[in-house]
Amino acid sequence: MGSSLRHFIKQSQCDKTLLRPVLISLTSVRPLSSSSQTIKPGGLYASFFCTLIHLFLSRNRLSKAADAFSAMRNYNYVPESLQSWNRLLREFNNSGMVSQVWFVYSEMISCGVTPNVTTRNIVLHSVCKVGRVGLALDLLRDTSFGECDVVSYNTVIWGFCKYGFVEQGFGLCSEMIKKGFTFDEFTCNILVKGFIDTGFLGYLEWIRDQFGYKGIGYVDVVGFNTLIHGFSKAGNVNSALEMLSRMMEEKSFPNVVTYNTLIDMFCKMMDIPQAKSLFDELMVPQNNGGSVLEELDIKPNAITFTSLINGYLKQQGLEEALNLYEKMAMDGLSYDVVTYTSLIYGLCKHGRIDDAQALFQKMQWVGVYPNHITYSVFLHSFFKSRNAAVPLGLQSQMVVRGIPFDVVVFTIMMDGLFKSGRPDEAEMMFKSLLASGLVPNCFTYSALIDGRCKLGDLDNAKSTFQEMEGKNVSPNVITYTALINGFLKFGKHEAVLEILEKMVVERVMPNIFAYSSLIDGYFKAGEEEVAIRFYEEMKSCGLEENNFVLDAFVNNYKRKGKMNEAGLFFQNMISKGLFPDSINYTSLMDGYFKAGEELAACRMVEEMTEKDVQFDAVAYNVIANGLLGLGKYEVESVYNGIKEHGLSPNLETFNTIIAAYCRVGKIDNALSLWKEIKSVGLVPNEITSNLMVGGLCEAGKIDEAMDLLNEMASLRIYPSSTTHRLMVYAASKSKKGDDILLIHDRIIALGLKPSQKVYNALITTLCRLGMTRKATLALQEMKSSGFSPDIVTYNVLINGYCKSSHLKKAVDTFLHMLVEGVSPNISTYHTLLRGLSKGGLMKEALKLVDDMLERGFEIDSDVYNILVSGYGRIGNRREAIRFYCEMISKGFVPQTSTYNVLISEFAKVGMMIQARELMNEMQEKMVPLNSSTYDILISGWCKLAKRAELERALRASYEYKVKMLLNEMNEKGFEPCESTFRYMTLVFQRQRKKKKS
Repeated sequence: MGSSLRHFIKQSQCDKTLLRPVLISLTSVRPLSSSSQTIKPGGLYASFFCTLIHLFLSRNRLSKAADAFSAMRNYNYVPESLQSWNRLLREFNNSGMVSQVWFVYSEMISCGVTPNVTTRNIVLHSVCKVGRVGLALDLLRDTSFGECDVVSYNTVIWGFCKYGFVEQGFGLCSEMIKKGFTFDEFTCNILVKGFIDTGFLGYLEWIRDQFGYKGIGYVDVVGFNTLIHGFSKAGNVNSALEMLSRMMEEKSFPNVVTYNTLIDMFCKMMDIPQAKSLFDELMVPQNNGGSVLEELDIKPNAITFTSLINGYLKQQGLEEALNLYEKMAMDGLSYDVVTYTSLIYGLCKHGRIDDAQALFQKMQWVGVYPNHITYSVFLHSFFKSRNAAVPLGLQSQMVVRGIPFDVVVFTIMMDGLFKSGRPDEAEMMFKSLLASGLVPNCFTYSALIDGRCKLGDLDNAKSTFQEMEGKNVSPNVITYTALINGFLKFGKHEAVLEILEKMVVERVMPNIFAYSSLIDGYFKAGEEEVAIRFYEEMKSCGLEENNFVLDAFVNNYKRKGKMNEAGLFFQNMISKGLFPDSINYTSLMDGYFKAGEELAACRMVEEMTEKDVQFDAVAYNVIANGLLGLGKYEVESVYNGIKEHGLSPNLETFNTIIAAYCRVGKIDNALSLWKEIKSVGLVPNEITSNLMVGGLCEAGKIDEAMDLLNEMASLRIYPSSTTHRLMVYAASKSKKGDDILLIHDRIIALGLKPSQKVYNALITTLCRLGMTRKATLALQEMKSSGFSPDIVTYNVLINGYCKSSHLKKAVDTFLHMLVEGVSPNISTYHTLLRGLSKGGLMKEALKLVDDMLERGFEIDSDVYNILVSGYGRIGNRREAIRFYCEMISKGFVPQTSTYNVLISEFAKVGMMIQARELMNEMQEKMVPLNSSTYDILISGWCKLAKRAELERALRASYEYKVKMLLNEMNEKGFEPCESTFRYMTLVFQRQRKKKKS
């Protein structure tokens, strides 16, 4: 062959016309009918082309191989033998190029080459592979197509079974017998697998008896293993074990695959002891009466170990799984990617992410490269821990390594990005899935619907659901639960009922998680009766409470402040056999702390410790918040206690402790924690920044707060509107408008995005200090930045003008607001009415009330209080009393200040009995008396007692009332004001003089 090839190359060097089309233009195919010069067919050239085709196929350059064959036929070269044709057919078929097989076969026939049974079987196999079983059957029955044998029938039977037509495949058995062909073990194995794959397990008993038992003996070890697999898949343990016995009887001895199948079956059934027993038989056959196994020399392989490892992991037996992992190495077995992936999954599931990553690194170091399933485990785990940065890095790693994304990877990425607050990236991931040609499954659509529902994008969620149905992807209970959660969250209860009706129609029964969502959603909506009905329906369906249901009830009791009921329900669930998790305990503990029941909360901590319920960061944060909120514990002791329990504080923990330090004024301790956050590799967030800024501002350290904001900006964490409000408020303590505006400008320069909210905070601060002129400048800046003043802006400005007694500007601002199309709210009217009332402009106030009524507002308690007080201040007792009576008749209760104005008006004219009656009325209506109430009454009685013409007995009565009121005032911790004290001094001095005389 080597000399022939050298001869061909030598000839080619001399023949330029041949060299160009063959080596340069190999892919340009001319039709056979071309008028070009036909080169005489030669075995040498055909042999070269065949060699070239085989080389291309071995390098997976499929299109080049096809082009090479076309070029060979274009020059009318013909493979020298039927064997060469069959080899081409076989290799094209093995490469998956089914259409090319048919083309090569057609060329073979056109060249007059008579196919043999091998040719026939290759072609049959190629058409069966792509599901063209009808064509395969026609070819099988076509006598002109060539000879056939048992392999031909087995191939077509395989094709029928592969595509779910196992009964038709089984029907060919009778045709085989009629044509004189006998079944072999392959026939049996193909049919067994076909019936298993299509779920017709009832036929297995018949096949087992007809083919395997009763001495016929068509079932070999592969067939028995397939039968065992089928029974295992159906959960029929007894039949699977019976197959093992029959194998022994028929001398078709089991191999390691047999035992692997049985071990895997028991592991999936959570019967680990039985799986371990079979495993031990393989490990030490002589100790288990296993003389046959000893003779057969069957030993566990990597699959055996991996199956048992998976079994242990499913039952939380991580340590047992790790022990098996170590034993594999001791037995000299190599780990494969499945073993590593299983262990990584177990470690991640138990929260041992660092160990999982270490194993991930080790597997690559020893040359076992992760596949898409390995990456899926990590992606899911990191997204679950709300750490989106790592999964995105792993995604890039997969791309670099050329690991293809399957539907599962795309779904995990999409779901994780939604839950990490990156909806745009999640939507892009879904588009990438579609662009890659993959078909989304039910879980993909469910993740997309769930993500959109949580964002409030209910219309698109609903359209996705309809698209899903349109593509014949049947929604499952997870899909429906996602929709239920979304519509409940946004109060669309009618839509929830429609979803439930559709579930009934589609025969998708709500599971415990769907009921949990319904119960929790209706509890949150305040529809307790509906939630209870769903709970009772859940129980009637035979579903038992889970941790989510427990959490829903505890949270409902918490919202209503019924912690006794929450505790009783909690204990009742425990008595029913439910094991509360860390979330359940934490929720109940949080409720006890918020209700001030410290001892009950601490009992929960003790119970968690006794029951070995793991404390997570959230639990410790609740404990820290609860204890620190009581003010009975030192911040340092709480923080040190958390670290002593071996828990690494998360960012929320740090935020909790920083907030506590800032509350007690220990800003230096808070700054130390700020540094510690960065030292442990955490990145402060907006909450951390605002806590520190608030603490520094409270301590008067505005410059240090600004330095901290600069540091945050370097980390690309920019000031928020809350930061701006804190800083501007701190700057306002200097009562210098320029300082406030300077801080505002500096924060904008640090990356704060200007907004209506930001400008409203600035204008509010300036107006509160009476700096209405600078507030007007801020308003102009707001407009120039593209933000229109809203009702908040106008209310703040009106309030500022009223406080600084610029009532005309306040009214003008109100009118300007109306011109701009901004509708006033009740707060606007209250503010302006209060300003006009204090300025004594009661006519204007009444006109404003008329305007308010015209716009559909009603006179409320605040308006009546303002009108009564206003008329009282200008001495118009008649109107004050009129509005007071109207107010009482409508069921409104006057404020303390309103009563004080009325009492003062009666006291001014000496009508102290009426004043006293108003005081009694205040006490009856439980309106608190304040120091001013007592001052007015005491001063009024003192003035009456000073009258010269007053009778002695009456004067003594008035003086007694003064003393009684004074005692009552002192008991309530009030002190008389200076003018009241002078009146009392004059009265009691006169009393002492009369006693001396």
